[in-house]
Amino acid sequence: MKAVLLRAHPDLHIVDVTHEVGSHQILEGAFLLRYTCPWFPPRSIHLGIVDPGVGGKRNPLAITCADGCTLLGPDNGLLSPLAEYMGDPRAFRLEPEKVARGSPVSSTFEGRDLFARAAGLLAGGTPASELGSPVDFMHLRIPAPSAISGGFSAMVLHVDHFGNLITNLPAADAREELGAPGETIAVTADGRTFRATVSRTYEEIPTGALGALESSFGFVELSVSRGRARDLLGLRVNSRFEIRRR
Repeated sequence: MKAVLLRAHPDLHIVDVTHEVGSHQILEGAFLLRYTCPWFPPRSIHLGIVDPGVGGKRNPLAITCADGCTLLGPDNGLLSPLAEYMGDPRAFRLEPEKVARGSPVSSTFEGRDLFARAAGLLAGGTPASELGSPVDFMHLRIPAPSAISGGFSAMVLHVDHFGNLITNLPAADAREELGAPGETIAVTADGRTFRATVSRTYEEIPTGALGALESSFGFVELSVSRGRARDLLGLRVNSRFEIRRR
């Protein structure tokens, strides 16, 4: 995909947001796009591929938004949280004859043959409206946690390179229910309960211990100091757990 882009525009500035999204994990990809791409300059082109249905019935999309940015990717919900956050989303179904212009399009690698080519055309000034027809797009909601006695039932949205677990529990909600830094809380996962400490920084978590702190995304993150919360708790993306005041 990068080769296609650079062949069209050798001076193009390409930024890799992440390659850590799990295979077929559309929700994880949608979450990361929503909370990373708004930091980019207006009129950026955001290309995201988590595409279990590649070559199938789902539409290939270009979505323009209020600040002039364009989102490219499959119509499986991957783009919708970001599109709705950016505002005024207008979707177009990419048409291979207008994008590939006679070149073959693989049914198993549309990222290279359709989406990357579309990104190159957009970077060269072609409007998204010239690459396809207006269409509605699928809306995917990032699940909210549920309130339980003394805390929350929540889920893991992302596991980072360090094994930290980024959850769907907004840190502001957790502060009200679970308490300030230094408070001891309980995390229950797969029938096992672990003691954790509400922390402000990684440094405040004792080595090898479990901590709960506000991630850079604004959601509660479960972290083991000098370790991996994923391995301790046995949680993965989409896993559910309970967190409550002890």
